[in-house]
Amino acid sequence: MTIIISNLSNDPIYLQIIDQIKGLIFSGEIKEGDALPSMRNLAKDLQVSVITTKRAYEELEKEGFIVSLTGKGSFVSGQNKDLLRTKKMKILEEKLKEVLKESKILNLSMEEIIDIMKLLKEDVK
Repeated sequence: MTIIISNLSNDPIYLQIIDQIKGLIFSGEIKEGDALPSMRNLAKDLQVSVITTKRAYEELEKEGFIVSLTGKGSFVSGQNKDLLRTKKMKILEEKLKEVLKESKILNLSMEEIIDIMKLLKEDVK
């Protein structure tokens, strides 16, 4: 499991960890039942505070992405496919809202936004 922290990002480190772990779950790189690194090991690997990794794991657990078992560690939780898809859709909707806000500032029409999306879709494989 590879997580890369950017000091140039506007997002706090714990959010960067959360987003990347969610991405690994969504992509299937880590699966139901897979163990995550301990909070201490992850903090050491990323050279961040254990408090930071603890906060990230707590948020992931609160959102149902992981399960933490005292004395055993943290594991990717078993979520059904519909719930996972719903969570992915919510994230996508939030990103699209940001795009629409920016497009409004630029005074772009819906047709222009759709054209841009079509062009971008060709680049994504």
